[in-house]
Amino acid sequence: QVQLVESGGGLVQPGGSLRLSCAASRNIFSGNVAGWYRQAPGKQREMVARMPAGGSQNYADSVRGRFTISRDNAKNTVYLQMDSLKPEDTAVYYCNTWGPLTGYREIWGQGTQVTVSS
Repeated sequence: QVQLVESGGGLVQPGGSLRLSCAASRNIFSGNVAGWYRQAPGKQREMVARMPAGGSQNYADSVRGRFTISRDNAKNTVYLQMDSLKPEDTAVYYCNTWGPLTGYREIWGQGTQVTVSS
């Protein structure tokens, strides 16, 4: 069973930047969809950014132009670069993957906390 481990979360001031990383225990992102989701207290989990193995990136309207998803297949790692952070970006961020390299099963990481506050 593949495992996803997120890192890079923390406390940042409004307007600041963070880069989240999601490391997989084996090669999956070269053939699977990779995504980042987030869940704020009292709210449902929502898609933030998603990147198919060979397609274009998708972003939530609330983060388009500020966040960038990317991957390094050689390192089995997906990244989420977050710029111009706002307090409403505060949430637990989760890495996700789905596709043929995981038997079309959805795999989630454990999450990393991002807090945007002055």
